[in-house]
Amino acid sequence: MTVGSPPPATGDGRGAPDASAARVARMARARQAMAERGIEVLLCSLGADLPWLTGYEAMPLERPTVLVLPVDDVATLVVPRLEAPRVREDPELFDLRAWSEGEDAVQVVAGLVGRRARLAVSDRCWASLLLGLQAALPSATWCTTSSVLGGLRAVKDEAEIAVLAAAAAAADRVAEALLAGDIPLLGRSEAEVAADISARLVAEGHARVDFAIVASGPNSASPHHEPGGRRIGAGEVVVCDFGGTLRLGDELGYCSDTTRTVVTGEPPEGLAELYETLERAQAAAVAAVAPGVACEEIDRTGRRIIAEAGYGEYFIHRIGHGIGVEVHEDPYIVEGNSSPIEAGNAFSVEPGIYLPGRFGARIEDIVVARAGGVLALNRTDHSLHVVEA
Repeated sequence: MTVGSPPPATGDGRGAPDASAARVARMARARQAMAERGIEVLLCSLGADLPWLTGYEAMPLERPTVLVLPVDDVATLVVPRLEAPRVREDPELFDLRAWSEGEDAVQVVAGLVGRRARLAVSDRCWASLLLGLQAALPSATWCTTSSVLGGLRAVKDEAEIAVLAAAAAAADRVAEALLAGDIPLLGRSEAEVAADISARLVAEGHARVDFAIVASGPNSASPHHEPGGRRIGAGEVVVCDFGGTLRLGDELGYCSDTTRTVVTGEPPEGLAELYETLERAQAAAVAAVAPGVACEEIDRTGRRIIAEAGYGEYFIHRIGHGIGVEVHEDPYIVEGNSSPIEAGNAFSVEPGIYLPGRFGARIEDIVVARAGGVLALNRTDHSLHVVEA
């Protein structure tokens, strides 16, 4: 079920004109969430929280970069001096504090924290930085920034949905080439096909490729198979799961993620029945998406159909994950997550069935919950395509 159409991309080629205003609003929402949870300072280092708040993506170096965001004072972005030229300064968002090689960055951050003691630190923070901060701030109590920002990041605004839609459309163009047989499979290695898919993602507008899984024959029963030297033969199932990060102008990048399953010639015995079950489960799970529905209920909807068909033990992962600046983020569509879906949540719906030693299959779309139902961002055909190429 689809409600409406993906929002159009906006901007003048330099990104959304109100990108700075959006970040100011995000920081205000972050402070409100901090106040509600009694958090005095957010410490955002590596990971998606930092660019989501500031637009700046730190390099994953041993030299610390930390946004120090007090609930009651101006934010400061602490960066290595050699990285400072990469920062697009925005006085409405933060002060810039560049530290030199002779300084102790941990002490710089600790000095900005001061006597504040209830702190949240990035989930992706290097252990060395956290241990240093804990030693420098012995009276502090700690939690993760995801406990404060995860729910905020999970609700996408229209500008974010526009970038997600553009990323999904670009990935769809690659998927359409796969289904049409325009990406050669027979006789090629999984790694060669993965490289072809990756090049096409970039050609379709992605700034980078985050992953390209190509799993053939018995390897298709491994959901996160690493494509290697195995050559694809006739009559084999091939699962292709791929995605990357796309930017509109200078705006923050957002991710694509889609999976389609094809077969190279005559399908192996049992595949048609398995795949028909998979199609029904994926469609039912998407149709179940609506604000107020528990995340786990969407998982249960698809899983029930697979279990009733006798494949329950072969569906071995959650049915979906949130997507945005990161390919995996809140909300997670899994048993045990009773949180309700909110309008603006974007996530995958991707049931799979995997028969060890034989074959597997998966169908994956990115969807957005809307007040009136659900918007599917991926539009490529779901049916099992026989690809002879």
